[in-house]
Amino acid sequence: MPRPLNLHPDRLLPSDPAVRAVARELYASVKDLPIVSPHGHTDPSWFAKNESFGNATELLLVPDHYLFRMLYSQGVRLEDLGISGHPADPRKAWRILADNYYLFRGTPSRMWLDWVFAEAFGMKEQLSPETADMYFDTITEALSTDAFRPRALFERYGIEVIATTESPLDTLEHHAAIRDSGWTGRVVTAYRPDPVVDPEFEGFSANLDRFSELTGEDCRTWQGYLNAHRQRREFFKTMGATSTDHGHPTAATANLSAAEAALLFDRVKGGRASAEDAELFRAQMLTEMAAMSIDDGLVMQIHPGSFRNHNGWLFENFGRDKGADIPTRTDYVHALKPLLDRFGNSRDLSIILFTLDESVYARELAPLAGHYPVLKLGPSWWFHDSPEGMRRFRHNTTETAGFYNTVGFNDDTRAFLSIPARHDVARRIDCGFLAQLVAEHRIEDWEAAELAQDLSYNLVKKAYHL
Repeated sequence: MPRPLNLHPDRLLPSDPAVRAVARELYASVKDLPIVSPHGHTDPSWFAKNESFGNATELLLVPDHYLFRMLYSQGVRLEDLGISGHPADPRKAWRILADNYYLFRGTPSRMWLDWVFAEAFGMKEQLSPETADMYFDTITEALSTDAFRPRALFERYGIEVIATTESPLDTLEHHAAIRDSGWTGRVVTAYRPDPVVDPEFEGFSANLDRFSELTGEDCRTWQGYLNAHRQRREFFKTMGATSTDHGHPTAATANLSAAEAALLFDRVKGGRASAEDAELFRAQMLTEMAAMSIDDGLVMQIHPGSFRNHNGWLFENFGRDKGADIPTRTDYVHALKPLLDRFGNSRDLSIILFTLDESVYARELAPLAGHYPVLKLGPSWWFHDSPEGMRRFRHNTTETAGFYNTVGFNDDTRAFLSIPARHDVARRIDCGFLAQLVAEHRIEDWEAAELAQDLSYNLVKKAYHL
């Protein structure tokens, strides 16, 4: 028997009636603010080509590793979902999701998807085995209309700007097409140099050769390699980039002399570096990227602490970003010191720190960001991009770092329609947190109103130079 799909207007707001009343008022003041999405992994070709998303499975299931990692954990074969180009019937794949939708109870994915089903597609009943085909047909039919093409959805949900993430080896032809199309939507790129910075990245040596071809620099020499980065960063800026992004296993930094760095590069460039040399090279390159950011103004984002591709078999058969990345313990105090010794007091550099290790919020990250001018705290990320994760972040960082050493919210998603859903969750949680501070007479109501605007909109624009 189908069950009704209800989005309660007070969802995620505090349960105490007095506090909830304050939270409602704050949320009402920010819920319709434009969305600034400064870091994510949506496909720029969507906006360049402006073609239909195809069907419900292609739009909502295939790009979203939050969904298929849960299904995989319960024994579902990724081949049957059409992941990584494996042939699969999209309707059958959707039925698998519907049959297993109960697995997502209590998860952020359930909350985001229910928002999409209700708000974007007008569904009145929950997704279930009984409603699977109705869902698939309704969503797929809607996607065939102009109102559900990527640019129309971008405008419908008030997205002011969205940043995608590309490798230095990407030609950015889709960004060029967007720029030249006459469309007014703002889609920018971000510089993610991992394939040519991480000696343990698959194909690293061949990537250096490709880097040379793109730039005309000899990327088998240390100076040529650095010049190539500078050149590509400038090119990315012409396509709107305001930030770089670094997905290293740890937050380690180093400050080697030029001669030491050149010798290290000679050891790693052949693609046969030891684990120690690979870690030291990544560490040195964070410091080199910081130096370049001082010159060109790009904001640095450091996303450390994930054991990438933990499931070796899955990586070999399906590739990267298939839900098998696992958080690890991460040190920041010692790891960042070489970089901070060199640049920590600069007013010309901005570094946004993220973590998958919540134990460091109060012990390391908040004290660091509460002191060093170059540091800001990114929002709760990935496994912690959830109501409870957002609350823990605010509770553990605010007293030491304050609100203004944080950078608002970013959705960091590949699933396009989850963007407005995720921003709505963040705004509700922040308004609830602020309402509690008002109720406890720790801040005034007018201060909470200003903060709600800042956390939802102003801080992210300032932090990312947008």
